[in-house]
This record gives sequence, structure tokens and C-alpha cells, in this order.
Amino acid sequence: MLNRILPFLDWFKDYSVGKFRIDFLAGLTVALVLIPQSMAYAQLAGLPPYYGLYAAFLPPMVASLFGSSRQLATGPVAVVSLMTSASLSPLATAGSESFVVYAILLALLVGIFQFCLGLLRLGLVVNFLSHPVVNGFTNAAAFIIATSQLSKIFGVSVDEAPHHYETIIRVIKAATTYTHWPTFFMGVLAFGIMYGLKRLAPKLPNVLVAVVLTTVISWAIGFQHNADVNISALKSAKAQELIMSFNIAVNTIPGLAEERTKVSARLEKAKESHDNLSILEAEHDENVISIKLERAKDEAHRYREQIRALLFAGVAGSSGSLEFYLKDQIPADVKSDGRTWCVKVGNNPIKTDKIAMNGGGSVVGEIPGGLPSFNVPEIKVSVIMHLLPFAAIISLLGFMEAISIAKAMAAKTGQRLDPNQELIGQGVANALGAFGQSYPTSGSFSRSAVNLQAGAVTGMSSVFTSLTVVIVLLFFTPLLYHLPQSVLAAVIMMAVVGLINVSGFIHAWKAQWYDGAISIITCFFTLLFAPHLDKGIMIGVILSISVFLYKSMRPTVASLARHEDQAFRCISTHELSECKYISMVRFDGPLFFANSSYLEDKITELMLKKENLRHIIIVCNGINDIDASGEETLSLLVDRIRSAGIDLSLSGVNESVMKVLKRMHFPEKIGEDHVYATMEKAIRDVHSKTHRDVVEEYCPLLTVGHAA
Repeated sequence: MLNRILPFLDWFKDYSVGKFRIDFLAGLTVALVLIPQSMAYAQLAGLPPYYGLYAAFLPPMVASLFGSSRQLATGPVAVVSLMTSASLSPLATAGSESFVVYAILLALLVGIFQFCLGLLRLGLVVNFLSHPVVNGFTNAAAFIIATSQLSKIFGVSVDEAPHHYETIIRVIKAATTYTHWPTFFMGVLAFGIMYGLKRLAPKLPNVLVAVVLTTVISWAIGFQHNADVNISALKSAKAQELIMSFNIAVNTIPGLAEERTKVSARLEKAKESHDNLSILEAEHDENVISIKLERAKDEAHRYREQIRALLFAGVAGSSGSLEFYLKDQIPADVKSDGRTWCVKVGNNPIKTDKIAMNGGGSVVGEIPGGLPSFNVPEIKVSVIMHLLPFAAIISLLGFMEAISIAKAMAAKTGQRLDPNQELIGQGVANALGAFGQSYPTSGSFSRSAVNLQAGAVTGMSSVFTSLTVVIVLLFFTPLLYHLPQSVLAAVIMMAVVGLINVSGFIHAWKAQWYDGAISIITCFFTLLFAPHLDKGIMIGVILSISVFLYKSMRPTVASLARHEDQAFRCISTHELSECKYISMVRFDGPLFFANSSYLEDKITELMLKKENLRHIIIVCNGINDIDASGEETLSLLVDRIRSAGIDLSLSGVNESVMKVLKRMHFPEKIGEDHVYATMEKAIRDVHSKTHRDVVEEYCPLLTVGHAA
């Protein structure tokens, strides 16, 4: 029992100094990959990069301590990070304080959901996410993740559109107008380093090498170049006017939002008191305010896009401070500094006395030193209700990713794996991680592979990984200041290449065409509805369940005859001849309320088709379960078939089905001598009875014969 509650105690049986050394080196190796990856994935999740380090602090250690896999490396991963961003984007602006709070709350919900599933031993619910659905979603997610980083690669800023493909169109338009080439080349350099080392020196931590080299280059060349100036330094009446108009539009939004909140409260109160007139008035006021709010947001968006499109040249003023002219309006007698400058503009009003001008590339910037503060996540019922469906999807997706990786490694190491214990480990990791300001995490394929290749013996390797992250947080965060954002984007794009699996579509289609179709449809709708990724998954799940229900309602009902290998096989599939007097009908699937009438219809069709039919044998080998409706159908068939002058027998009834039939006294009704253990016994007995007064050259149930 103690080992079940604290599974890590089993690590220390026969643990030695040699194993300790191997685990230490493996943990350190994984940490060298995890640290840059975690910062990149946090950026993908819409969080400041250092929250990736917070997510790499507690979850790897806790998941290994309470999980069952000894080599699974937990932490920030691409798909879960993308789902986090998609879940929270309707609630708050990416990177804002509220967004961070909700991300931490989401981690807590995911942890509780996974822990409860594991505790109740319900890991099987992950089966609702079929392989075709996961393959379609993963391929779409890989494309979405990669394209979401294009703006950082090109060094441009755009507003998020309602759909991801619209956002990409905006990015491409912005890139054709202006691309910050140092940013672009820095990202390409990172790509080249990672790809080159992966091919030439696979044992080297290519991500770490790329991050270190580009950070040093960024620091050496002054990659980041910012300036804060007064609005008077912008020597463009158009720019000043746009900034003032933008501020007016943005300042209108909070007041309208607050007003709408008050009206919503008034509407709820009116509904509670069932005051229909007040309800109508409140709904009208709410609609009017919503229209005004959307108009203000649209105006702010248009002004923001126009401001971003302004490209300035910096000119040294008389006082030595920089002045900025539009690129096409530089006076002939002045010389620019050679840089292209842009106004930094976000969702907040621009401070006219301190306008942020950007003349270089974007870097990670200052990372708070020390460990994250440990707090109880802020609980908001309204937010929880919104996040619950996303928490469930993330929990299942994250666990599926983790358990598939763990199973693959267990097959190589021979380790016994407990999926429910792994759920508990992942759940505790996410829940405790939330107290340390972590967002949702899961098992990582790439880092788990590194851990396995490094020879990790126990989960102590993940403990050392977490301790390495602690050391970085305590002492080395200033070294990450000059890390270019485009390099983190390159790290993400390089990592998701492994998620693309086109052969998965082909494999699913070859297995069953409808599986391939489900995979393709899931991929298409995930791309179409992005960033609302849950819709793509739900469509895939609904399609999978619909196909399952359809197949359950219409299982295969095959007429059998003797094949060349002496086995009884389907007549239509193998083009076999059919006996005129006996029909052997095999029903493949459980006989229950949803498909019992289907068996009845097929038997009726058979009776109408064969005029000389004397006996029907229902082969029950494929019936592994039966309910009251199924038994009732068999009873009705006995009466209907025999009333038509045809006899009925059963063969190959298994024990569980026979128990049900005996409880309903069915054997007495059909006759004990009409229930046969095997098909061969049924044919030998039934054939002699049905062929007494007929002359048949050969019977396809006794002799091999092909249809003419």
C-alpha cells in the first residue's frame, strides 16, 4: 500500500552510486533541452517566457515521483501550450495579468481532473479520443503552432483575428510591407544551427547551442534597440493624430465594459424577479452597449494597424536626442541613423510623454530572479465554468500524449506501466505546479527520448532536471535577457516538425476509409475553427462515436458456406455457392436493443429470397453479449420462422450469452436439441433432416462450391 501511495520508494531497491551518477547526467542533459524549450512554449501559450521556467520547476519532479514511468519527462509541451492559449484567449489578452491568473487556474483544474480520473481508475476514458481524431488534431495543431510563430520570425506585429488563417493573412501582408531582417536572419541562424547539429552531432543539445550562440550574438551587436520619446519627437502630424485617435478609442473601452457589467447584473436581477418589462429593457441596453463596445474595439484595431504600418527614420536632433521622420518624409539636409523605427503599440493607451519606439529586434528581456512565489490560485466560479470543458480536453490530450510516450519507452525497458498511476502523477504535477505559478504541462516526447538515450534508470533523473531549473532561476536568469524572440519561435517551429505525420492519414485510410475520412475532417475543421481548437476535436469525437454507433446498429450479417480451406466463410465475399434448403447466418457483434431489429430484418429478407428454405442456423460465435431486447428478438424469430414452416437453430453460443438465455428459459422454447456447440455439429444434424426427400448433387455446406 505504501508503494502504491508513494511509488518512488521502489526506485531505491538495489540503487547504487553508479545508477545515481547515470540519473544525474541524464537529468542534467534533459534540463539543457528543457530550459530553452520551456521558455519557447510559454510564449506559445501566450505567457511571458519565464513562466515556462516556472512550469519546468515542480511538474517534472512531482510527475516522476507519483507516476509509474521512470523515464517520462514532464513539462511544457507544444500542443498543451497551444490549447492553453486557445482556452484563455476569449477571457483575457495574452500576456496580461488576468491571462496569467487564468492559466494557473487552468493548470489546477487539469490537475484535479486527471487526479480524479486516476484515483477512480478511469484512464479508459481517453479511448474516446480515437487514433484518427488525435492524428488529425495533432497535424492541424502542428501547422497552427508553426504558423503562429511567423510574426516573431518576420519581426512584425498584428492583431489576432477571429480565425487563425485570417491572422496569418495579416502577418503575410505586414511582412510584405516591412520585415525586420536582423530578426529574420537570427531565426534562420537558429534553424540552421539546430538542424545542422541534429544531423552532424546528434548527441549535442542543439537547442541549447542555438540559444547560447544567438544570445551572445544578440548582446554583441546590440540586437535590441529601443527609445522612449515624447510625442513631439515624432515629426509627423499624421502619426500624432493617429496616436491621439487611438488613445480616445482605447480609453472608451473600459467604461463601456464596466457599463455592460452593470447592465448584465441588472438583467440577472430582473430575471430572478421575473420582471419581463425590466428584462426587455436590460436586454436592449446590453445590446446597445455591446454594439458601442465592438465599434470602439474595431476603431482601436484600425488605428493600431495604421500606427504599426508607420515606418520612421531616426535623426539626431539639435539637443542630441532622437527625432523621428516618416521614411518617405526625411528632410534632404538631415542624415538618418540607418535604422527603421516603429511605434510599439498594444491594447493599452500610448503614453504621449513616453512613446516606446522600437528600432531593433525583440528579446526575452528581464526575467524575475529567484523561485516563483507559492500562492493558492485565484478561484472564480464564472471562470471555472468556462474553463471546465477546456480542462477536460487538455487533461485527456495531455494524458494521451504522456501515456503513449510512456508505453513506447516501457516496451524498450521492460518496465511495468500503470496508466491510472500515471494519471495520478500527471494530475498531482499539474495541481501542485499551479501553486508554483505553472501552467498546464504533460509528458514530452523529445525530452523523454533524450532521457531514455541518456540511460536514465529511475525518476531521479527528473528530480535532477527540476533542481537544475531551480539553479537557473536563482542564479542565471540575467544571462537570458538578450535571447531573441525569433530564436524561441525557431525552437518551437523546429520542435513541432516531429508532430507532422502525413502517413497517419494514409494508414488510417488503408485500415478503414471512414477512419481516414474522420482524421482528415478533424484536421480540416481544427484548422478552420482555430484558435477554437476544441471545436475540431469535438467534431472528430462526434464522428468517431457516430461511426461506432452506426456499425453497432448495423453489424455484419453474413451467410456462410464451405470454403476451400474447409472453414465456413461469407458467401458474397468469397463467391461461394449457397445451399437451397439451409441458411447459416453469422451475426458479428453484441445483440442488443440498437441492432436486434436489424437481425430480424435480415432474417426476413433471407426467408423472402429463398423459396425452398427449410432451416436457418444462426451462428452465435460473434455474439459476445445480449440484452433483454436481443433475447426478445430471438424469441420472436423462433415463433415467426416456425410459423412459416421453417425451423431455427443456434450454434456456438458462448457462456455469458447462454446464461442470459437460460434465465429467460429460451433453450426450452427453441428446444435443447436446437442449440449446438459448434457449426460442424449443427450442419451434420440439420443436413440429414432437411435433405431426406431431396436429391442434391452436392451441398455447399458440406462440399466446396463456387457460385456460377
